[in-house]
Amino acid sequence: MTESRSERKNSNKKRKWLYWVGGILITILIIGGGYLWYVWDKLHDTVEDMHNPLARDEDPERQEEIKGIFNDKKSLNVLLLGVDEREGDKGRSDTMILMSLNPNTDSMKMLSIPRDTYVIIPGHGMDKINHSYAFGGVELSIQTVEEAFDVPVHFYGKVNMEGFEQGVDSLGGVTITNNMEFTQDGVYFPTGEIHLNGEEALSYIRMRKNDPRGDMGRNERQREVITAAIDEAASFTSITKVGEILGILGNNVNTDLNMDNIQNLFTNYLGTRANVETMEISGSGQIIGGTWYYIVPDTEFNRITNEITAHMEAN
Repeated sequence: MTESRSERKNSNKKRKWLYWVGGILITILIIGGGYLWYVWDKLHDTVEDMHNPLARDEDPERQEEIKGIFNDKKSLNVLLLGVDEREGDKGRSDTMILMSLNPNTDSMKMLSIPRDTYVIIPGHGMDKINHSYAFGGVELSIQTVEEAFDVPVHFYGKVNMEGFEQGVDSLGGVTITNNMEFTQDGVYFPTGEIHLNGEEALSYIRMRKNDPRGDMGRNERQREVITAAIDEAASFTSITKVGEILGILGNNVNTDLNMDNIQNLFTNYLGTRANVETMEISGSGQIIGGTWYYIVPDTEFNRITNEITAHMEAN
């Protein structure tokens, strides 16, 4: 049976429509592929800029240990340092957060360490824990945290706080829930859900003098903003800004994570951000030699050690 003129006409229309749709899809794939290539290339450049290995990273035993952790999908701990670095000054770590990631339970423990915590700094005696960075940089900060809490630190991330501000802005800001009304740096923060730009977020996490809980309240705000920033960065709406975000990271972040490590984290540890549990250190303020310190009893250090260790070993 031969086709009628109208049937042939409809058939041609269908083919043209399919060609048109197919052309659009191919164009999208080409653009998308080019964009993904750009992102991948940019990511490599960023990781190269950020990568700042420590002396211990050259140890063959450590290299085997790290390889075993990723191969067996074991828990790992990361120390985040928020540093204010000024010209001609080594800087100080205003923020110290120990993150423990367990890929088997898809959970994360996040411990904010009060900067005035009175601990032994190897080679320098008892002092505030944040002075470890001024005395010996990242290496001594890691050693101090490892010895104070008797847990390993597998990797570190050091963030220039100016870069933190730029990073929040590149994400379009972050939304958090504020539990206490206050003003800091001339910015008013009402209670309830508020949206913060980079400058506001930095002021928000720095306030402590007007907080009845002092450093503990400040640490809680830091964890809240960091969690919100992680969630925002992982959202689909941030993908279009990935080039800008990677550029900011490259200029303001140092880490001993290399490209292979980052790929492993993304593949096997990304789920840990779905279940974040925050931890606090209980202690009390005390003036020693005219200086204020945060005194933590040994029983509290032991509690923190046991909790992180149990989290790392959970299946």
